[in-house]
Amino acid sequence: MKQLHSLFFVACCSLFLFGCDSDNNSTNGETESNTNANRLVGVSTIGNPTMPPEICRLEFPKIKGGNSMIIVHKAELNARTHEYGVNYSVEWDTQKKSQRWSCYQMYRSIAEAHTKRYRSKKNQYPQDSNLPEAFQFASDPYWRTGYDHGHICPSADRLGSAEANYQTFFLTNMQPQVNGFNAYVWANMEKQLRIWDRDDFRDTLYVCKGGTIDKQNQILTITSKGLIVPKYFYMAILCKNKSGYKALGFWIEHEANDDTDLGKYVVSIQDLERKTGIDFFCNLPDNIERRVESLPKEKIKLAWGLR
Repeated sequence: MKQLHSLFFVACCSLFLFGCDSDNNSTNGETESNTNANRLVGVSTIGNPTMPPEICRLEFPKIKGGNSMIIVHKAELNARTHEYGVNYSVEWDTQKKSQRWSCYQMYRSIAEAHTKRYRSKKNQYPQDSNLPEAFQFASDPYWRTGYDHGHICPSADRLGSAEANYQTFFLTNMQPQVNGFNAYVWANMEKQLRIWDRDDFRDTLYVCKGGTIDKQNQILTITSKGLIVPKYFYMAILCKNKSGYKALGFWIEHEANDDTDLGKYVVSIQDLERKTGIDFFCNLPDNIERRVESLPKEKIKLAWGLR
């Protein structure tokens, strides 16, 4: 299968020299100042001497830099229309050998299903060909640890083409999860996103998800194979529709849990940022970002139809 990916772009990025323009055109006439957007100059990481222009997209949080690298996966997103574009992106910490988050978009054309879940007897969870070999595990580190390969960008969200689905099985898109979490409450949260992924609710959903790997008190354990097991998992979701923007966070402890009442895990994006240390949706204009990220929990639940 032909794999087309992007780690970085070079001189052609000159249009973006001074920063990111929000990838939206609907701000209801508000001033589009943005002081904390991702920048394409003056920032580099161990794997990105030049920042990829995709970091200006709305689903991206603020780049951590340092030992981390940004990996952008591109693919055919819809086998019927042959739409091609960004499938999902990852921030990979080369020192911790762990992903910090995956981010991606959900909208009508890529919600179509034209393939089945990727299956392979020999290589179900491939190495990411965009990750330099020096930063890869020698073999699958999940094997015989007792933890599931927990998708961050879900396979079920990328059924538009075989290529897009295959890419979701890369080890860089995984976090170790206990089965009683991965197959139950985490899956319920992912199903809820697919319920929101419909035309009468959204134009586009911008999603950033991951597990906690940076604070010692937010790490459950480290396996004998060097895998960091997060103590908490999170989702940051931004919805754009004809009415404007709204945002919601999920924050949940990593333990066996079959809960379907997801409202209890809702937090504001502002609160989620305090918990994770990650600046979500930094490419939004500042005034919109402040408004959607600071809404009280009960108003967020009401806006998103949760109890």
